[in-house]
Amino acid sequence: MGKRRLGDRNDATLIRDIDAMHYIMPLIMPNRCDNEAHMKLSVDISLTEKYVREYNRNHPDQWISVFDIVIAAALKMIRLRPHANRFITNNNIYQRNNISAAFTVKKDFRDDGDETLARIEVDDNDDLESIIQKVRSRIALCKIQDDEATDAMNLIKKIPGKHIVGMIARFLDRHGWMPQSIISGDPYQSSVVLANLGSLGMDIGYHHLINWGTTSLFIIVGSKKNRNRLNKDGTVTTKRELDLAFTIDERISDGFYYARSLRLIKTLIENPKLLEGPLSREL
Repeated sequence: MGKRRLGDRNDATLIRDIDAMHYIMPLIMPNRCDNEAHMKLSVDISLTEKYVREYNRNHPDQWISVFDIVIAAALKMIRLRPHANRFITNNNIYQRNNISAAFTVKKDFRDDGDETLARIEVDDNDDLESIIQKVRSRIALCKIQDDEATDAMNLIKKIPGKHIVGMIARFLDRHGWMPQSIISGDPYQSSVVLANLGSLGMDIGYHHLINWGTTSLFIIVGSKKNRNRLNKDGTVTTKRELDLAFTIDERISDGFYYARSLRLIKTLIENPKLLEGPLSREL
């Protein structure tokens, strides 16, 4: 990361060299939630599940799941496809300075069980194993105590004049001036937010974008399914598949870039060995 310049934020660098269309779009369509693009991806996980079984057999003290593979694949895609790590706020396009992922953790699987928010940051040297360690460590911590974002929300609840508090918070958020102590655990300040509906036996749905924070990418993971696929020769093959639903801010890049990014994440999930090297390693 270079020297900070006028217009940069604490968490991101202002994109200055952009084409006219992407310069104008935030001005005429300023709200993130008005610019949702929805995409669906079906992934063949037959080799992925085999990889997970073999990994867990060889690492009895650190098991992994297909969802862990999805998290790691999303983070590597973002590292190799930097437009996926951009966001728009205050009518400007920014490149995020770090790579992070957030996901919801259910403390107890009951209707009244508390939910908390887990968030991890990664760097160029992280690989599948270190990402798994960060995920497991964060989940374990969230199971026994509230995350920073929940602590901040509990504090805000005690402050009178909630409408004024909200107005001030939105102003600070829009300009990137929110204290780091408040937003450090906020999932909506992350590169990507993921939700595993498959763990609840549910199919995919599309998460909405929100104007708060900086997240431009949401990934919803559905349940695993066996599907019959018709081959070119007329035969039918049963495949083990996983559906992913993506919600993306369409203003930060174009359809061609997104299509290649989704093909990359599909390749990474279907071939988990590609995740064993550093995130920065090109394929």
